Amino acid sequence: MYIRVLPQGQGSVDMVVRFCDAPAPPAPAAAAGELPAKLRRSRPETAMLDPQARALIDLMVERGVPAVHTLTPAEARRYYLERRFFTQPEPPAVGDVQALQTDTGTPLRLYRPTPAAGQPVLVYFHGGGWTIGDLDTHDVLCRQLCLAAGVAVLSVDYRMGPEHRFPAAVDDCVDATRWLRREGAALGLDSTRVAVGGDSAGGNLAAVVALALRDGGEAPLAFQLLIYPATDMRAVAPSHQSNGQGYLLTADSVAYYRSHYIADPALWSDWRASPLLADELGRLPPALVLTAGFDPLRDEGLQYADALSAAGNRVQYVCFERQVHGFITMSKVIDEARTAVALCGAVLREALQPR
Repeated sequence: MYIRVLPQGQGSVDMVVRFCDAPAPPAPAAAAGELPAKLRRSRPETAMLDPQARALIDLMVERGVPAVHTLTPAEARRYYLERRFFTQPEPPAVGDVQALQTDTGTPLRLYRPTPAAGQPVLVYFHGGGWTIGDLDTHDVLCRQLCLAAGVAVLSVDYRMGPEHRFPAAVDDCVDATRWLRREGAALGLDSTRVAVGGDSAGGNLAAVVALALRDGGEAPLAFQLLIYPATDMRAVAPSHQSNGQGYLLTADSVAYYRSHYIADPALWSDWRASPLLADELGRLPPALVLTAGFDPLRDEGLQYADALSAAGNRVQYVCFERQVHGFITMSKVIDEARTAVALCGAVLREALQPR
């Protein structure tokens, strides 16, 4: 494991951790007009795909699992829901699980580590390209985060495309976070200590919620947990090409999800779709941005971490160099998923503790 720790402080990246087999090579100087080296090659050339991730990919090929972009949304949702039993462990027991809904009817699921009152809350938005996924596909992960962080987790079943296109998901996620702040005390929660988080499309939505609440002049959130987030709908970061085939999430599936979520390419630059393109990224909650080395979204996650830091926010950036997109939900078959959950839990616990 190679660890590089940078000085802490306003506008700095607090910690950069790269999980790999060998030290990262020195970054060459960028030629005039080129991208910075960390964006041209942010994974060490010596890094290999995690053998457990490789075994999973090979098994999917052997069994003829269809590529998501060849399926209808209904078929893709069913495959995603059924496949979780192979890659996810049994749901760990938590103190309490409660079905709720917002005033506008968005289904919610609240997890508590213990029955104790006054717990802080992580509002969590599931991944799935704004097209697939639900409360059940991310049930295990929400339970794991609840236990690892010792905080309540509110999972949000937001509307998805193509039935409900952009910005329906954004509206639901912003509304759910505001609902929690209004109703948290009545539920025995500490609605003054609230974080947002999500993976992939959910990471995108968490980042957008943080921006929307800031622009609404509301009390700042305590933290944002962004797990391999989509931050730029244009899909122009270098890793979209270098990792666009062969690692579960492909260029074709990225286009598939995007087309179901946003019908008009003119909307790709809307900050509610691409938070990286927001005019102002200052005055946002502290963040942990976690990426995977063999993920098409890797570089735009790094770009967002750097942009948040440049705007004066406290940011921690962690890249699991040998992993693929989606790995954090696969702790039954990928050991590093458990490491990632433990890391997220530790950072959340620290961020949400009483001050």
